Amino acid sequence: MLPTNDDFLPGRTGKIVVISDRIDWTSSSPEELVHAPSAGQGENGGPQVVGGYLERLPLALIAAGRFRHAEVWHHVIDPRAAGETKVSAWLSRRAFPIDDTSAPYASTAMAEHFRQHGPPDLLIVYGLGVVAEVIAAARGAVVVYNSIDAPALRVPEDVSALCDIILTGAEWQAEAVRARHPATPAPILPVGPEFAAPDQFRPTGEDKQYDLIYVGAAQPYKRHDILFDAVERLEGRVNALCVFGYGELAEHYRDEAQRRSLPIDFVMPPVIPFDAVNRWMSRSRIGIVAGFDDGAPAILTEYMLAGLPVLANAGLSCGLQYIVPETGEAAVPEAWPRTILAMLDRLDSYRPRETAIARWGWPVSVGKFLHHYDRVRAADAQPTPIHSSVR
Repeated sequence: MLPTNDDFLPGRTGKIVVISDRIDWTSSSPEELVHAPSAGQGENGGPQVVGGYLERLPLALIAAGRFRHAEVWHHVIDPRAAGETKVSAWLSRRAFPIDDTSAPYASTAMAEHFRQHGPPDLLIVYGLGVVAEVIAAARGAVVVYNSIDAPALRVPEDVSALCDIILTGAEWQAEAVRARHPATPAPILPVGPEFAAPDQFRPTGEDKQYDLIYVGAAQPYKRHDILFDAVERLEGRVNALCVFGYGELAEHYRDEAQRRSLPIDFVMPPVIPFDAVNRWMSRSRIGIVAGFDDGAPAILTEYMLAGLPVLANAGLSCGLQYIVPETGEAAVPEAWPRTILAMLDRLDSYRPRETAIARWGWPVSVGKFLHHYDRVRAADAQPTPIHSSVR
């Protein structure tokens, strides 16, 4: 059952605000900016946990019964595109005019909204972040930050100092956070592969058309060249599919594959709906993650939920903890051809979906997250000690 007003402590709203670092440069209305699927009702009367990392964490917390509603905020250049759009009973989107496009982003409108309407219980800030004045205006919220990238901290110290919890994607990232803020919790809980959504990604039972699939932006850091080289070295023994949601190099990669006569097909931009991505994954045998400097990509567990073992670059900076014997292999690029053949020979030995649900499904991730959230709230509730000047 969903919580009611009586389930919350006095002064608690049950509200989550997520601030994305996305800037919309067009004059689109807020209604045109809703890309996430609308969360239907789950078995417990709460929302289904669906969408990308912006939506899944807050929806998971609502589905767990700890919060009531979430808003995902982003920036717009054109003030006419500002406003609120209701996505579902549990989720809204809100767009605010940006003051300055230099990161971290300044938005007087965001700060003023907090001052007028009060802080949420939970404020989540992603990526390049917002200026300290915006976060300070939400005084009383538990503030969580995640860089969503290989650098652990993509905001200046005056911003990260206001954060109560900083989520990381690897131990080296946690160490970087502790070096700047020794007292700030830095749990290894990247929001991409964690809070995995088994209702959104699942095997469909379709016939397999491709040996390999790489779902990733057509951008240099995704290192499609590593996949291309491996396919070329296998001399026609495997085929592959590249799915580009976005990226400026999509046509370049397609043309290169054609020039090299590689057996690779391409699904080109624009953005592809999650259900279409799921169908393409279900038609493939192995999921690919080729990058080095990548921030624990969500596709790691999305492949797994679709029933695919994953071949990851052994040099991946964040996310190798998701590659275990049941879910796939990590190999240096030079070893990819033989690793691919070995994986194809023993596909039945992997248990990717079952393992991902048991270890990184959203109920498990919510438990980890709330452990830290509740500790911050408990510390806030402690009375401030009064130190006497009398000796």
